[in-house]
Amino acid sequence: MLKQFQTEGVIEAGCDEAGRGCLAGDVYAAAVILPPDFSNELLNDSKQLNEAQRYQLRKVIERDAIAWAVGIVTAEEIDKINILRASILAMHRAVDALNVRPEHLLIDGNKFNPYPGITHNTVVKGDATYMSIAAASILAKTYRDDYMMRIAQEYPMYDWQNNKGYPTAKHRAAIREFGTTPYHRMTFNLLGEEPEQLKLDF
Repeated sequence: MLKQFQTEGVIEAGCDEAGRGCLAGDVYAAAVILPPDFSNELLNDSKQLNEAQRYQLRKVIERDAIAWAVGIVTAEEIDKINILRASILAMHRAVDALNVRPEHLLIDGNKFNPYPGITHNTVVKGDATYMSIAAASILAKTYRDDYMMRIAQEYPMYDWQNNKGYPTAKHRAAIREFGTTPYHRMTFNLLGEEPEQLKLDF
């Protein structure tokens, strides 16, 4: 059972990102402030849900949340600052866009740069611990999936409608055959010929 909050009486925003390990596309993050009495039996880490469940929950979260917002960092920006900094920046942008200012942030993972004027905690596997982080994971995942479906229409050969930009064999085969697009992250190991980058728990 997910926890409703960390500290009772504090306005907490859960934050999570989607698309960190992809070869193509922007990285998305979401910030969600849920009511203290929010409850939903289906709500869980987005990776534990199927696509239909994620989109069903997105409607519930957007309807019932006190505030929610999505932040985006482009592939071009990712190449300039690296994916870890970009993931954190996307979360900052999501918090920037909230129409209610939280008093505390609950961050999925173990790395975060402090947001000015707001305290935070990092929580490893936070999306399986707190409702607000799970809700943020669902919004980040579904909004990024929508975006990948749109750009897949521009470049259908990369199979983004199915792999969402992740490094599948079909995606890498298409890069070998057709080259890269403006959406590819040029600092990433696109062809899989180098040792994979160290996977940070984030």
